[in-house]
Amino acid sequence: MDVEAGGSIKDRLAVIFDQIRKAAREAGRSEGDVRLVGASKAIPTDRIREAIAAGLTIIGENRLQEALPKIEALEGERVSWHFIGRLQRRKVRAVVGVFELIHSVDSLELAEEIDRRAGAAGLRQRILLEINVGDEHSKAGFLCHEIEQALPHMAALEHVAVQGLMTIPPRVGDAKESRPYFRSLRELAERLRNQHIPRISLTELSMGMSNDYVVAIQEGATLIRLGTAIFGGRRD
Repeated sequence: MDVEAGGSIKDRLAVIFDQIRKAAREAGRSEGDVRLVGASKAIPTDRIREAIAAGLTIIGENRLQEALPKIEALEGERVSWHFIGRLQRRKVRAVVGVFELIHSVDSLELAEEIDRRAGAAGLRQRILLEINVGDEHSKAGFLCHEIEQALPHMAALEHVAVQGLMTIPPRVGDAKESRPYFRSLRELAERLRNQHIPRISLTELSMGMSNDYVVAIQEGATLIRLGTAIFGGRRD
């Protein structure tokens, strides 16, 4: 169903929640296995507040400078904040501890910087590792063979909690064409979990956006990142 055209944020979210339930059920999964992250880049706080009132509990932001005023304005709302955009090492200090989960850790060096900053702040930062499943030169992220070499080093970091993997598959014409990439991420996570590396859980799979989230849920997504499907068109 097209949830982009027309309707209020409340109406769109109702459709999305119904689609999540249906997709999870068809895959033999529980609805509670899948959490919705509202990607709110360029969305004003009044519309985010409307989404929260309609049942959205996680907000995902791409840009630190845009996120911080929103977090302050929405203080007191029952919502968690995730960082889902490209994270530069020089901005790690401002991100650590502010966001419950960082989805986009794309290198060992970035993980080490997060560990250093989290240690200085006296906390343990939850992170996901971004995987370049399509081996695209234009995209950041670990290649599948690289992550196996990096994980033992990640396990030695005392102030990060590696909780899963994230991916953005190659752009395709039809959502079903994303299925092999989502399946590849799930199978990679399963292989890595079977290595039983200490302090590496890999229970979370952040994959699927507005155009392909149903397929992602069918292939094991635990976090789906939806922007347009919730908020409609936006300005960048």
